[in-house]
Amino acid sequence: MTSVKTSSPPSPPPTGKSPGVALHAGTSDLRALVMNNLRQSGIYVALVVIVGLFAVLTDGVSLSPGNITNIVLQYSYILVLAIGMVIIIIGGHIDLSVGSVVALTGAVSAVLVIREGFPWWVGILAAVAVGVAVGAWHGFWVAYAGIPAFIVTLAGMLLFRGLTLRVLDNISLSPFPADYQQVAAGFLNGLLGGEGFDAFTLLIGVIAVAGYAVSGFRTRVARVRYQQPVESFPLFVARVVLVGAVIMYFAWQLAHARGLPIVLIILAALVLVYGLLTRRTVFGRQVYAIGGNLSAAMLSGVKVRTVNFWMFVNMGFLAAVAGVIYSSRSNGAQPAAGNMFELDAIAAAFIGGAAVTGGVGTVVGAMVGGLIMAVMSNGMQLMGIDQSIQSVVKGLVLLVAVAFDVYNKRRAGASR
Repeated sequence: MTSVKTSSPPSPPPTGKSPGVALHAGTSDLRALVMNNLRQSGIYVALVVIVGLFAVLTDGVSLSPGNITNIVLQYSYILVLAIGMVIIIIGGHIDLSVGSVVALTGAVSAVLVIREGFPWWVGILAAVAVGVAVGAWHGFWVAYAGIPAFIVTLAGMLLFRGLTLRVLDNISLSPFPADYQQVAAGFLNGLLGGEGFDAFTLLIGVIAVAGYAVSGFRTRVARVRYQQPVESFPLFVARVVLVGAVIMYFAWQLAHARGLPIVLIILAALVLVYGLLTRRTVFGRQVYAIGGNLSAAMLSGVKVRTVNFWMFVNMGFLAAVAGVIYSSRSNGAQPAAGNMFELDAIAAAFIGGAAVTGGVGTVVGAMVGGLIMAVMSNGMQLMGIDQSIQSVVKGLVLLVAVAFDVYNKRRAGASR
């Protein structure tokens, strides 16, 4: 009697429940991983190179505790705007009005707090309310009237700049009370003590590193479960250690300056919330779907008008937050406040990997793009480079970033 050999059924795909699978699956081909994620990996490499370059050119001044703190304070409002702008760009739109909205919200807050004598928190709430109303105004014309966002927000740029002049009577208002100034100029220092440094700031850095490690591990397990390419476990550990070292160096420098800036806490909270919103919620997936393929999104049941409306409401809200931060830092409201802020926010989104045609981009990428612009501006200022040359450099960097995006698309199309 002959025996029949039965082949064993194919093993099921990894479920991610086995630690061995999660730890040891992956590739050590670093070049392949970088090339497969060229859009995102390129901006991280660029940030490291730019930081190192200016550290050398400024004899280390750019990495001093005081200067790192100044970078956080000086460019926080641009980073806040970049969060909203990248969502708008992912959805296939653009917003040219955010600089004017920053000026208007700061003006409303200044009139109420400085001129009328209301409490500082009333000014903040009023600014946010105005920002949301502006976002709803734009959202109505874009989503329900069907007018392109470029035209609507270009009109808004002129309209709300004019309203700013009317609200301020074409004069500047200052100063804000001390409590209002704490939003952008305040620090948390001495909560846990520390000899010559702030222990609380270092603790926040440790928590941030732990959060990054846990989030990265969970993402890796999920990718293995669905048989997506990941780096080998030693490379994963090396990445966590490298990023952790950067975070702790940043925290160490802040701890030896003035402690943890309040505005950095606000920015970190916004990044976490909007990172989850774009990656883990139905609304976020619908934004990507609309920007990636509008027809397919409509056929799949996405309420395109509603999503577009709330994208602009959100942009108005974040512009108001940036307006409060900027007016707090400048300790007043000026008719020319927010000039060209929209271009800085758009540049941060595109440099951070957002696609010109929509459907691609991340909040973290926009933050990295904003930091690249911030480090370049700060470094050139430390070197005493003329403002005209700074504008030329920024323009070239933006052009290279968009050209890089076009190259990636052509490369992806040629490989199919």
